[in-house]
Amino acid sequence: MTKIAVIVGSTREGRITDRLAKWVSDEASKVADVETLDLRDYPMPFYDEPISARYNPNRQPDPRIAKWLTKLSEFDGFAVVTAEYNRSMPAVLKNAIDVVAHEIDDKPVALIGHGTSGGAQAIANLRMAFPGIGAVTVPQALFFTDRVGEAIDEQGVLKEELADNPYGPQANLKTQMETLVKYAEALKAIQ
Repeated sequence: MTKIAVIVGSTREGRITDRLAKWVSDEASKVADVETLDLRDYPMPFYDEPISARYNPNRQPDPRIAKWLTKLSEFDGFAVVTAEYNRSMPAVLKNAIDVVAHEIDDKPVALIGHGTSGGAQAIANLRMAFPGIGAVTVPQALFFTDRVGEAIDEQGVLKEELADNPYGPQANLKTQMETLVKYAEALKAIQ
């Protein structure tokens, strides 16, 4: 079965991104083997290596970074769930991307954002960052504009009226996760 990591892209105290990630994980688990990777569990120093990770054959990453890289290598695809901070992604998420060398080359990434604009600007920034480390973003993105704290409970369950809307977030997420798995299976042929 396809292995998908759902990455929680915010580490802020009092965040609600983890609720959204739980909802995403539950939906993804219908079509893949899923594990949630919370960046709180992978504290890393800010990337400051003298040579780009992608072009350093003698790289010796910090052990905390090496733990993250080893974990990423286990998966066929990724669903990144992020808040939008100051019209971009959280710094901790950008750092988690910047440390990557070739661990996710030719692997697909689905983008799920939240915020007043549904995380649209964070997602736009992620669409630029991921190809830089060899990943492929899937065409669909999920822009969650409803207040996550009111729309999704602490167990990751979406309000019934949103879940039942045939054009709402549940239907969009289902399509996105199915596409992510299709891309993961197709891209295995070139890895």
